[in-house]
Amino acid sequence: MMVLIDTTVWIDFFRGNDTPQVDVLEKLIAEEADICTCGIIMMEVLQGIRSDTDYKTTRSHFNTLIYLPADRNTFISGARIYRTLRQKGITIRKPVDCLIASIALENDVPLLHNDRDFDQITEYVGLKTL
Repeated sequence: MMVLIDTTVWIDFFRGNDTPQVDVLEKLIAEEADICTCGIIMMEVLQGIRSDTDYKTTRSHFNTLIYLPADRNTFISGARIYRTLRQKGITIRKPVDCLIASIALENDVPLLHNDRDFDQITEYVGLKTL
């Protein structure tokens, strides 16, 4: 099973936080599931790492994950998701979450997250989540 792991889960994982999402991620790792990432998630995770050593190690780990690319249509789809929700009176706090949702939808992979914006995206545009 392929799963896209959101930044929120990676941050909790690397900080050693005990959350249900981290438990799922650890299970996926143990089962050698097909864990996916994308450019925006890698950027968000890597930009927050202060230590050069930790940065290099984390970057190396991300290089082993399945990379889901984004093209022009992905960005248009992300904008459409944002606009659809805004028309329903819902403002997504971080518009990049709409891009992440678009990538997951285009690749038909569920998203593991710990972010309430994705709950609303799921409700209105059919994003699959774990």
